[in-house]
Amino acid sequence: MYESDAGLLAPGRAGSPAEATTGDSAFLQAMLDAEAALTRAQSACGLAPAEAGRAVTETADADRFDVRDLALRARSGGNPVIPLVADLTAAVPEDARPYVHRGATSQDILDSAAMLVASRTLATVLDDLERAAGEVARHATTHRDTQMAGRTLTQHAVPTTFGLKAAGWRALILDARDRLTAVRASLPAQLGGAAGTLAAFSAFSAPSAAQEDADGRGEADLLALVAVYARELGLAEPVLPWHTLRTPIADLAAALAFTAGALGKMAADVLTLSRTEIGEVEEEEWGGSSALPHKANPVHATLIAAAARRAPGLAATLYGSLTAEDERPAGAWHAEWEPLRDLLRLVGGAARDGAALAAGLRVVPYAMRENLQLTDGLIVSERLAAVFAGRIGRARAREVLSGAADRARSETADLADVLFDVLREEPELAGLDLAELTDPTRYTGSAGLLTDRALERR
Repeated sequence: MYESDAGLLAPGRAGSPAEATTGDSAFLQAMLDAEAALTRAQSACGLAPAEAGRAVTETADADRFDVRDLALRARSGGNPVIPLVADLTAAVPEDARPYVHRGATSQDILDSAAMLVASRTLATVLDDLERAAGEVARHATTHRDTQMAGRTLTQHAVPTTFGLKAAGWRALILDARDRLTAVRASLPAQLGGAAGTLAAFSAFSAPSAAQEDADGRGEADLLALVAVYARELGLAEPVLPWHTLRTPIADLAAALAFTAGALGKMAADVLTLSRTEIGEVEEEEWGGSSALPHKANPVHATLIAAAARRAPGLAATLYGSLTAEDERPAGAWHAEWEPLRDLLRLVGGAARDGAALAAGLRVVPYAMRENLQLTDGLIVSERLAAVFAGRIGRARAREVLSGAADRARSETADLADVLFDVLREEPELAGLDLAELTDPTRYTGSAGLLTDRALERR
């Protein structure tokens, strides 16, 4: 028995706006919108009666067509436009039938529909990214000076602030927003006919062919048809038919994959910082466990991380389809459809979860302060090295601090206590305030100013 894809194995996109804008019915409606826009454009250019444009537009309602039946019949020709054109032609009034799909090829309609679906989906993604950026900015402002351990290669490195970390998340989210905004504005309509020459449109306007050949207006009129078609769809006008020139798909794939990775960075940090033994942040809307009643799992971050891991592979498939032979490819174009939809869905779900994660993130400053002390002062060894080097040279400073660090670790002692003994043997280091120098909260550099500068970006 046939069942629709309800998202049972895709909790990341289940219930998201992107799920609604990328479903089979949404794609079907987009194809119908493309067909209706084409007839209207031909009407506007004098290539079809105005009544035909109105008739096709009134009939182009996805609810009037059987998605499953179209899917099954698509197997005979390899794409769903072929059976859709037959059904749409049969559904419109008889005098409008000659103008359904006239001059177009299946790829014109499906590519234009894909751009419509992408544009509609990106609108929801951009809304969620704006919300996520706003919430992360709130954390950056609130915790501008909240000290925490900076970690490199999984280990404590030097102190930083949570404000700076949050500002970094926001910068990536805004980078993603800017890329998606630019890509959305450039999504083009597709119109070229069988081999990208617009020849069939010229053939259908044959009654005036002699005059067109004489003054060259026919070719110009066909270019105007492309412009009107794009305007009817609300898409960009293409310079050329892009049947095998897949820059729009590649650019879209890149922006989507980047967005998944940008959100994935925030999720990766939250997953690390919310570990039981770290406990520096936690999700407000935590998830439970089927076996362990005590669990409070960071579900939003988990779902974002899953999307970020899948997105590059999907983008790679779309990039692979750039190698498309001839004027219409066999297989390369067909290989794009599912990965593109999956990528839109993944990023749509991740953006939804990113906004929710940022809005409900709980920051635990006292845990951050406690964790700063885990290395008993070793986290500020960089600062000590710089101060010592000014008095005893870099080589000797490194030797002294390496020995002190080894002793502090082996004796589980505080670095300041160990250095107190060391300094008695190094007269050049006399008078240093070890309590101040080994205080992690006093070594966050320009974290506050960097946070302020990042937050100036709109």
